[in-house]
Amino acid sequence: MKLLITALTLSVAAGVAHAGHPMVEMQTNQGNIVVELYPDKAPKTVENFLRYVKNGFYEGTVFHRVVKNFMVQGGAFDKALNWRKGDDPIQCEAKNGLTNEVGTIAMARARDPDSATTQFFFNLESNKHLNHHRDHPDYYGHAVFGKIVKGMDVMQKIADTQTGAGGPFATDVPVEPIVIEKVALLPEEPESPPTTAKVKSKGKTNGKSKNQPRRILAGT
Repeated sequence: MKLLITALTLSVAAGVAHAGHPMVEMQTNQGNIVVELYPDKAPKTVENFLRYVKNGFYEGTVFHRVVKNFMVQGGAFDKALNWRKGDDPIQCEAKNGLTNEVGTIAMARARDPDSATTQFFFNLESNKHLNHHRDHPDYYGHAVFGKIVKGMDVMQKIADTQTGAGGPFATDVPVEPIVIEKVALLPEEPESPPTTAKVKSKGKTNGKSKNQPRRILAGT
């Protein structure tokens, strides 16, 4: 078990994605964060997010909403708090079984469940009220599609930043901009060739034969 954990840690530290679970590195002016994505649970959401990553949409945007002990939100406003328009909204995948636990990333939206476009947020606490409870706009929840695997200390540092009014927002805007400088998809981990364990036999060895929201909603 110890060996498995060590190997996983080294893999993440080296910035290598596991097969089937893309990883992205988010470079900010406060440090870097590595996020593992879950396309098996949230295929439409991951596809949408990666499209913005690949076309550079998030570069130069900021975390425009920081609420300590709740969440950190970004993905749509530049340093001057000018809004960047995204593509069409996507279907909400909040019913995928993933929950808004500490360190997870989920889509921000307005009251309409299917209104998410570019904005996302990181959960700083276990926000159970943001999970899917029933098929009603106020209880549909927010689609979780990944989790921080490296840089949670950076996210906590961001969470501790001083906030106030700014741009179109009356509260929760970092006084000093928290800038997303770059978001990049990390290379996939190469598949290892199949091997056969060595077997001893009679002395001989066989050969090798991842709208302004209310506190109860993390919205756009």
